[in-house]
Amino acid sequence: MAVFTPVSLDEIIPWAAQFPIGTVRSIQGISSGIENSNFFLFTERGEYVLTIFEKLSFEQLPFYLNLMRHLAERGVLVPAPIANNQGAILNRLQDKPAAIVSRLHGDWVPEPRPVHCAHVGTMLARMHLAAQDYPLYQPNLRGLSWWRETTPVVLPYLSDDNQQLLGAEMQFQESFAASSIYPSLPSGPIHADLFRNNVMFDGEQLSGFFDFYFAGCDLWLFDVAVTVNDWCIDLASGETDAARVRALLDAYHAVRPFTAEEHSAWPTMLRAAALRFWISRLYDFYLPREAEMLTPHDPTHFERILRHRIAHPVESLP
Repeated sequence: MAVFTPVSLDEIIPWAAQFPIGTVRSIQGISSGIENSNFFLFTERGEYVLTIFEKLSFEQLPFYLNLMRHLAERGVLVPAPIANNQGAILNRLQDKPAAIVSRLHGDWVPEPRPVHCAHVGTMLARMHLAAQDYPLYQPNLRGLSWWRETTPVVLPYLSDDNQQLLGAEMQFQESFAASSIYPSLPSGPIHADLFRNNVMFDGEQLSGFFDFYFAGCDLWLFDVAVTVNDWCIDLASGETDAARVRALLDAYHAVRPFTAEEHSAWPTMLRAAALRFWISRLYDFYLPREAEMLTPHDPTHFERILRHRIAHPVESLP
């Protein structure tokens, strides 16, 4: 959620008049994140979030925005897209796709405890089940195909040791994707980026998931692994917090029980989730885009997690 496309208050007031949100009083850029331009809109009727999409196209975006609306209508706590006076939730601003959604209350939790992880596990399982009948399809655009395309781009920037690690893990994940167990794993729309800063809490109560713009159809277990690899990791050391892992997985399992195939695939999915974010952070670090407010994440964090997942395979799921 960086700012690649600045927007002034004078520009936004007439544009936002097409939405039933009241007159915009002020606009504030949001500095975190690295994909889109995001702003808080403060209006006479409340607070909203404006997103200008820098990479996703008009053709791709209906999947994300309608998924959010689909989930919100089924009681999953997510931002609801706001339709304009013609009923459109996707519009054009500065010749780029743009949308306004409701703003969630509360704040993100930088140091989650098991109670927070349990709430996340419960809502993640509810989200997966609620999206089962979502009619649109789009693959995970940061899945295996993207890893395959991006690996040769980032390899020249890496040390010999890290080149060997990346090459070996890609071979491992390619082999797993070609195995007989892979197609038996439950799948559907996933968030694919459910880090702690993409979840809002009001005290100890979860108030919503947001930033669905990496969502796509993929393995539910991959989504769980992405979440565990952030929520249940000590950021300073990279070590796994067993109590947080157990709280999140038990809560998820109570809503949507894991299958036998998922039990056997779990260690591989944890590695896959670490690999995905190591590759993307390498790309963003070595080939950054210009932005008014942008701080690339350190790729060594997920290199460390991947090495730990390889060296210390976890026990099975609940």
